Amino acid sequence: MAKLFGFSIEDNEKKSKSVVSPVPQNNEDGVDNYIASGFYGSYVDIEGVYRTEFDLLKRYREMALHPECDGAIEDVVNEAIVSDLYDSPIEIELSNLNATDKLKKVIRDEFKYIKELLDFDKKSHEIFRNWYVDGRLYYHKVIDLKKPQEGIKELRYIDPMKMRFVRQEKKKDRNILGPNIPGRDESKNVIAPEIEEYFLYTPKAQYPTNSYSSGSGASKGTKIAKDAITYCTSGLVDRNKGTILSYLHKAIKALNQLRMIEDSLVIYRLSRAPERRIFYIDVGNLPKVKAEQYLRDVMMRYRNKLVYDANTGEVRDDKKFMAMLEDFWLPRREGGRGTEISTLPGGQNLGELADIEYFQKKLYRALGVPESRIAAEGGFNLGRSSEILRDELKFSKFVGRLRKRFAQMFNDMLKTQLILKNIVSLEDWEEISDHIQYDFLYDNQFAELKETEMLNERLGVLATIEPYIGKYYSQEWVRRKVLRQTDSEIVEMNEQIEQEIKDGIIPDPNTVDPVTGEPLPGGGDPNMLGNVPMEPEIDASSTEV
Repeated sequence: MAKLFGFSIEDNEKKSKSVVSPVPQNNEDGVDNYIASGFYGSYVDIEGVYRTEFDLLKRYREMALHPECDGAIEDVVNEAIVSDLYDSPIEIELSNLNATDKLKKVIRDEFKYIKELLDFDKKSHEIFRNWYVDGRLYYHKVIDLKKPQEGIKELRYIDPMKMRFVRQEKKKDRNILGPNIPGRDESKNVIAPEIEEYFLYTPKAQYPTNSYSSGSGASKGTKIAKDAITYCTSGLVDRNKGTILSYLHKAIKALNQLRMIEDSLVIYRLSRAPERRIFYIDVGNLPKVKAEQYLRDVMMRYRNKLVYDANTGEVRDDKKFMAMLEDFWLPRREGGRGTEISTLPGGQNLGELADIEYFQKKLYRALGVPESRIAAEGGFNLGRSSEILRDELKFSKFVGRLRKRFAQMFNDMLKTQLILKNIVSLEDWEEISDHIQYDFLYDNQFAELKETEMLNERLGVLATIEPYIGKYYSQEWVRRKVLRQTDSEIVEMNEQIEQEIKDGIIPDPNTVDPVTGEPLPGGGDPNMLGNVPMEPEIDASSTEV
């Protein structure tokens, strides 16, 4: 047995006896860890009533397998996580952090190390999709118990169905809040129970009795300290039941309605598509029993229903069975119009898809995806940023909120890494955490056009303000406020400019006039004219000779 963040777990690792985790190692292909499993089930539950959190997760994963719902989820994930050939989907932004360059460099290096542990550049799409569908994400931060100062060794994904959060009251220990003031009635002191919080890991997914355990099932799983788990949720909560919800929850009713309307449309088309004949058979004055026998004889005479059984190779006669799509045979008494054959026309509105389209749009609205993104006949027109639809702007802000929430996962991992390696203290982290931001690679439909317009506006302002640089404005202020360059971009630009000057790609501004391109006299030294010192200027107003 070994201790991990104050709790005991079994030591069953082959890699190192001091690197311990009850969670199995991640597979190389990520089948068990990153692809949400589920089974498409057909049921009629319009309101989406659920009993346990386990049922809720199964419902979300079943919804994600529906084609329309999967298309909307892919739109959200593709907007939030942009997989570029050269750039990483996410970078850390420390321009607002009031710290030394050395500390910023260390934080950037540790963040890069965390992304390598997650293999985020390759698996970012699957990780974000699982978080979006399930509404929660668990990672176990595995450390070397003998050398905790080395930081996190592994980050292992945990299926939310195998993990649950436990809050239970310690019955023995109680804290009395409030000082013991002489003369004060101690019975009026507020007695608050001490709450123990931890995660309970179960290797096999089981049906929990409720979303929060009272500690009765603690013996069935492995206790893991709260600090050892990175727990990132969607931020949506059912406050009546105290359950974390996914962003798919509000689309449960819309998806079930879409399923039912599609099924009913198929049934209606199958039953109303063919034209069927109606046979009115004249039975004269025959008694009822004789009339029915005569009608059956006529039906058997004119019906032809030979069926070939592909399993046995036999030809079977199924005349005695009447299918739903066959003709109608009706008797007619004497005095009528005699035997008659008429046609029952098929459905006239079989091509109506307005109901289907309505519920498709309703599903996309419930998921926060613009209705214009439903597969249309024509392509989309980007236009200028002033012509962008309001739905696209709302969708862009929605994706931005998702990114901020998802970035809390990196914040928790980075906190553990920096504190374990003694880079920052817990008190320091509380001060700097609010100034650490994360920059996601952006690729919205109008992002490139909008960025180009913004760059043109900034260059226009730069051309206007250039004569005042060095007099009223500094270059540092212009680069930050006008060009909106971050710390990392400023450092990168300075290094590139220095390297290009060294390689001779661009002229040195200290030796060449940046306007005319001609070399400055004296190599740029204002006190030299060529290689001869310049004569000092004589002040005409001076009286000295």
